[in-house]
Amino acid sequence: MSDHRQTPDFSIDAFGFNPGASAAPATPPAPDPAADGMSAALDWSAYASYGQGDAYAGIPARGGHYARAVAVCIGNRQCQRTERKGVMCPSFRLTGEAQHSTRGRVEALKAVLNADGTEIDFDSPELAAAMALCVGCKGCKRECPNGVDMALLRTEWLAQRAQKHGLAPRERVFARSTRWLARWPWLGRLIRLRNRLPLAAALGERWLGLAAARRLPEPAAQPFTAPPAPAAETERPRVALLVDSFTRHFEPGNATAAIEVLTAAGYAVDVIAPVADDATPQRALCCGRSLLSNGLIDEARAEAQRLVAALAPAIVAGIPVVGLEPSCLYMLKDEYYSLGLGAEVDKLAKQAFLFEEFVAREHAADRFKLAFGPLAGEKVLVHGHCHQKAYGGMKPLKKALALIPQLDLEIIEAGCCGMAGSFGHEAEHHALSLQMAESELLPALRAAPEATVVADGFSCRQQIHDGVGRHAVHAAVLMRRAMKL
Repeated sequence: MSDHRQTPDFSIDAFGFNPGASAAPATPPAPDPAADGMSAALDWSAYASYGQGDAYAGIPARGGHYARAVAVCIGNRQCQRTERKGVMCPSFRLTGEAQHSTRGRVEALKAVLNADGTEIDFDSPELAAAMALCVGCKGCKRECPNGVDMALLRTEWLAQRAQKHGLAPRERVFARSTRWLARWPWLGRLIRLRNRLPLAAALGERWLGLAAARRLPEPAAQPFTAPPAPAAETERPRVALLVDSFTRHFEPGNATAAIEVLTAAGYAVDVIAPVADDATPQRALCCGRSLLSNGLIDEARAEAQRLVAALAPAIVAGIPVVGLEPSCLYMLKDEYYSLGLGAEVDKLAKQAFLFEEFVAREHAADRFKLAFGPLAGEKVLVHGHCHQKAYGGMKPLKKALALIPQLDLEIIEAGCCGMAGSFGHEAEHHALSLQMAESELLPALRAAPEATVVADGFSCRQQIHDGVGRHAVHAAVLMRRAMKL
């Protein structure tokens, strides 16, 4: 039997995902002629040749290219290992139940894809139970020998359910919250009121399923405002900065810190803004992560198209695109392929970097012209976002922070923090979310109460605050503090 694992190449390079195939076809995805029983919301054509030409019989009977993506799992069961290593699979680590591992979810998917019937039953209770605790960490994509992308498989499942039933009110809140904040700033006052009134929090749990015990993130008094663009004739190398929706509305200081560090290091920083002919030029750009995570594929694709259009000049000019939020930046290098955005995604994926990835790369090339002052003896604990770990972003983070002299730097060896975007806010998952954090992360923080905590993930910082009452900072904030002024 030939080695089906070689087709296609789902390798992960030093800075992200490389699907090993040409960019996805024009949007929306072209019909899958083999997709018996379903109309896929995402483009699964990268898996079209998987399993062809060999004797492997694990591909489900229906589902076309999606079924082939499911069949990438061949039962290695690395997702069910018991030793504390890597990220995969957070829910299995917590429960010890095979159902809540990547393999268990694959088996549930295969069951519905192999079942008889005119349409595939994505409403299967067994499948819903298997998917319930998937936190979309992407750990399986890196740590599974075959690179099973359960987060994306689950996204298609969510999309199928959303197409049939629509979204519940809570999911609409999670998917569109930053858009609503931009449209109705008074929502910030409502959030602060909810956080301070136990009765309001209790009603929110009863009516929407938002955990009353969990504070909602409160937006900043003023969202991020881009500084004046650098002069066009500047001789400084240019950088295109992607200010994601979470940074824009909740922690604008992170973007300001990144701009100050990059400017001091010799770069001209352009904050990415909508193009002139954008249908809604007054609305800030968004990668579409929250929409995608709740199964709203068409809306996520529309946001992604806006962002790609805004990035087109930078892509053509070869200007690096730098982001601050791991889940948003890595979406440009991964899920944009599955949204079928065309050939531009290939170029964009090669030019997109997290802030610290860019700093580490530029320093290695002797282009980063900034000396940091010492933070003598300061203990710094670093918690990596799951997507940073899945896409190889932790080494660049360590290299970037190591540019600060006399820093006592330690990477916390922990899996998922448990917040996982909206997961930790869901009433039925709040306790499980904290249990994930208590397994490794929170004890490590309590053991070093005076240490500075660095965490690039927005939801990670929230979990750390809720779990131990500590204010974690983005790497850019620590680096700005260490600048020699």
